[in-house]
Amino acid sequence: MYPRCLSAPGRAVIASATLLVATQILATQAMAADKKYSPGASDTEIRLGQTVPHSGPGSLYGVLGRVGEAYFQMLNEKGGINGRKITFISADDAYSAPKAVEQTRRLVEKEEVLALFGSLGTAPQTAVHKYLNSKGVPQILLNTGASKWNDPKHFKWTMAGLPLYPTEARILAKYVLSVKPDAKVAILYQNDDFGRDFLGPFKDELAKAGGKAKVIAEATYDLTDPTIDSQLINLSKSGADVFYDISTGKASSQSIRKLAELGWKPLHLLSAGSTGRSILHAAGLENAKGIVAIRYAKEVGVPQFENDPEVKAFEEFRQKYLPNVDRDNTIAFAGYGQAVAMAEILRRCGDNLTRENLLKQAANLDGFHSPYMLDGITYSFKPDNYTPIRKLYISVFNGKDWDLSKKPYTE
Repeated sequence: MYPRCLSAPGRAVIASATLLVATQILATQAMAADKKYSPGASDTEIRLGQTVPHSGPGSLYGVLGRVGEAYFQMLNEKGGINGRKITFISADDAYSAPKAVEQTRRLVEKEEVLALFGSLGTAPQTAVHKYLNSKGVPQILLNTGASKWNDPKHFKWTMAGLPLYPTEARILAKYVLSVKPDAKVAILYQNDDFGRDFLGPFKDELAKAGGKAKVIAEATYDLTDPTIDSQLINLSKSGADVFYDISTGKASSQSIRKLAELGWKPLHLLSAGSTGRSILHAAGLENAKGIVAIRYAKEVGVPQFENDPEVKAFEEFRQKYLPNVDRDNTIAFAGYGQAVAMAEILRRCGDNLTRENLLKQAANLDGFHSPYMLDGITYSFKPDNYTPIRKLYISVFNGKDWDLSKKPYTE
């Protein structure tokens, strides 16, 4: 009841004000109801984690964490993502599985991160694979291409960020069939899951073609083998005109150099992870001439991409935030590309910052182009298939640089 002394117009004003306040309260409640959070997210903050080797023999990959920290610092200076600042914690696992377990548990249970992204290495990430899935914590954009990461039915919280090894193998096989349909193939492969991830899909692709291309010789090596000379000598005697080289590190340098010593000149296919400059320099750049590998990413600090707008944007970022990182550090550029992709996933989450929704947005990143990627390459994630990238270029080493195919091949 209004006071008797209050006029009709006065009563109308009060009623209108009361209605306005009630409407504002309901609107505020509705907005609050639209916001959903898991641990690691709030109205003001999003907490992310990662484990990479900041120390030990793999410490060159620690730059991935430093780039992530710098990128989110830049975003925070601009207001964050959807009004929230990003707290990014890159922990050192020294490329050790036990250390990765220790650091991952700390990030989840003490730091209470919303998700982990960009962590590195098949062995360290395998060690925390089941733990993170049991906790329902996203483990996404991993820096490893093992086939095991594409298992949304059993491990829906885990997604790779690199082309899967089977994707690379199938595209290399398609290339062989296009240039040598009656190829005689010799294969050297590392005697572990890495080697088998490349071996089976390559052979399957040749078999599917139903043509004359055949594998006529195979040899394995162990990481502890001091040399692979005897394997290569035997393979060279097979009569093969294609050599599929599924090796890593020191073994890759040895194989490139040994082929030159033997005078064996097959079409040489090399896994992309073994095409780094340090490996090629150790083998001799002239010896590496003609090697074929897949390529999906740009390089920095080389003439080929110096005028690329995305490379130039990274260079401006590097100069301002990471001046101590070399301008030709392509690992740093890869970390930048993944941080951009992670930021896009968070933007798409809007105010629904639950782990479930973050995973949903990551699994629907199909078609998103990271600045690290070559033109025409995008992510290909789908909710029922976590293959990160399905299109890859073929590249041929010319003795100084890599010549790209005119268009990408599709898995």
